[in-house]
Amino acid sequence: MNLEEADSLSEQIAKYISEQIISGELVEGERIQELRIAKELDVSRGSVREALLLLERTYLIEIFPRRGAIVSEMSAQQVKALFDTNVMVLGHIVQRISETWRVNEAEQLQELLDQLVEFVRAGDIEKFYDAIFKYLAEQHEMVANPYMMQFYKELLPSLRRSYFLTLNTSRRELQESFTLFKLVIDAILIRKSQQAALFMEDFCRHLSNLVLESLTRMKQIELAWARRSRR
Repeated sequence: MNLEEADSLSEQIAKYISEQIISGELVEGERIQELRIAKELDVSRGSVREALLLLERTYLIEIFPRRGAIVSEMSAQQVKALFDTNVMVLGHIVQRISETWRVNEAEQLQELLDQLVEFVRAGDIEKFYDAIFKYLAEQHEMVANPYMMQFYKELLPSLRRSYFLTLNTSRRELQESFTLFKLVIDAILIRKSQQAALFMEDFCRHLSNLVLESLTRMKQIELAWARRSRR
């Protein structure tokens, strides 16, 4: 893997590991093998350890004395807690966008909407949700709350990990997500900040339900395989 120069080395390594967790290549409860990562990326173990400290802030891993870094569990309770938190954070973000947007920001929202239409047509679930949540993460100037935006940035990898589970959901459910998020954009553009926050809550609840349904199916499959292997 060729590491780019845009971020620090430790940040790039953290992104590399986070993508393995988000995609399911590294599963919950699995120990992060520092030596393997160091060899794969041709970096020092010290750099990997620095990356793991950064990654711990995103809630994708937990670091234990003498055990090292372990991929965090993804349970129904944790998914609910994650989305409850995101409802509050994203509600505040869209409220601030509603109150502060200017003409060029309105154009960006329309461009986002056009992108989302194309992703729905293509059935590209990952790009659809990535476009929404990354757009919201970039609105530092309109939100004007660096503490809130930093917190959201740290939640984003766990959020991506959760909706990665929905990649096999139906086109109908993706269309429903689009319909709900379009209500958010429409409310923003008429500066109805409280409505925008309420619609954002509806959007997050819908996505949370999709994630929980996918998580339940995944756990059922894992249980079935475990039972079969014991026969």
